[in-house]
Amino acid sequence: MEDVLTQISRLKRPTLLVRTARHGIEDYNRLIHLRRLLKTDNLPSPGKAILKLMELETIVDEQRTSKRAEYSVARHVELIVALMCEARILKASKASRDRSMANAR
Repeated sequence: MEDVLTQISRLKRPTLLVRTARHGIEDYNRLIHLRRLLKTDNLPSPGKAILKLMELETIVDEQRTSKRAEYSVARHVELIVALMCEARILKASKASRDRSMANAR
């Protein structure tokens, strides 16, 4: 199975959605936004959060492509923002872990 960062990099979404989401990165608050999006009080690790966010984003993207009335562009952007931010957190933690392992040698 591909790692979650590779899965995210393979997502193809409209440029306007991605550009809009980039504007929300600075305001992302993991505690507030992830809790609301995942409807949970217990925050998962970034990897697990990404998997759940990808499931939710896929559902919303299917609504978009099939022009369903319940599609919400705002929710779609929120999910993409969360995916981008969680990916950054995961990359940073992997880089930190890699540096620690390299220093331990």
